[in-house]
Amino acid sequence: MSAPDERSDAAPLPESVRDHLGHELRTVYTVETPGPRFLGDEPEVPVKFEPQIKRLETRLKTHEEGTEAVEQALERILDAFGVALPEDKPRRPE
Repeated sequence: MSAPDERSDAAPLPESVRDHLGHELRTVYTVETPGPRFLGDEPEVPVKFEPQIKRLETRLKTHEEGTEAVEQALERILDAFGVALPEDKPRRPE
């Protein structure tokens, strides 16, 4: 067996051999990730983001439901005072 210094003087492998070995290594170490089944499908959300996404979904749902509840309450108040909103204008911008 030769010493490490003696090996460094040896000629490198021919390019065709290096290309072949590189190709073989790529086929072994390449990890195939499945693509989306349908156009527009998103990959799964990493587990570490699930709590933040749940909180965001809860806030958005709360905001939407709260806005609708306030809108209905204001409509009842306006109805109680006999005030009618103009029908040609939208009540809430979308």
